[in-house]
Amino acid sequence: IAACAQKLPLPPCACSALSLLLATRRFCSGGGGGSGSDRIIFRQLFEPKSCTYTYLIGCQATRNAVYIDPVIETAERDANLVKQLGLNLVYAINTHLHADHVTGTGRLKALLPGCRSVISGAYKARADVHIEDGTKIDFGRLQLETRSTPGHTDGCLTYVLHSHAMAFTGDALLIRGCGRTDFQQGSPDRLYESVHSQIFSLPEHYLLYPAHDYTGQSVTTVAEEKKYNSRLTKSKAEFINIMNNLNLPYPKQIDTALPANMICGMQD
Repeated sequence: IAACAQKLPLPPCACSALSLLLATRRFCSGGGGGSGSDRIIFRQLFEPKSCTYTYLIGCQATRNAVYIDPVIETAERDANLVKQLGLNLVYAINTHLHADHVTGTGRLKALLPGCRSVISGAYKARADVHIEDGTKIDFGRLQLETRSTPGHTDGCLTYVLHSHAMAFTGDALLIRGCGRTDFQQGSPDRLYESVHSQIFSLPEHYLLYPAHDYTGQSVTTVAEEKKYNSRLTKSKAEFINIMNNLNLPYPKQIDTALPANMICGMQD
């Protein structure tokens, strides 16, 4: 594709689409984007029971790495991958206090000594590091910016890797949708404001990676969601009405997941 693009003149819109296609393919397949000292190792992993995405991001230069939203059932798989790639896992991070699965942060700490667990301080949950809006998470030559995006829960956080135009949105923003707002201090008003002020304010080419997907999609962009998101393209009043009338079933694992996640996913 790249070779053809060099030989044939393309209109600006086609060039932009081609650039996005190439970038998305590179990041989803795990090839390190960037150049020189800022190249990354990236993997998007899947847990089928809860349809959760777990993300491994590693600094190619220093081999330091983080996991975002690990799941306890796949912790051994994730730890083995870290070892196979020759990485040093410094942080296991949650975007929020999950209600649909038990976090794998505690298990990863046991499997990979030196790893530290991270979660929003809003929950008062057990973790090695409690963070808030504006916190910078450094690992090797890479840095994640923390943005507070409450609404699904009080402590939801989005992590932005500006050096590679990527953001990890948890349940605040899903592909063409968003997380529910009917429990854990959820608020459709706050969620609408959070997404529009903290995620839709990012440059439109930024790639967005959610905590879940139920339709087989793996990545989206700021531009796509601002145009096609079936809920968040509506007015705030329409969005609140939609969210207040979803009538979703109670999460299957919530009674197990919430108390376990308050103690880093590990029962005493």
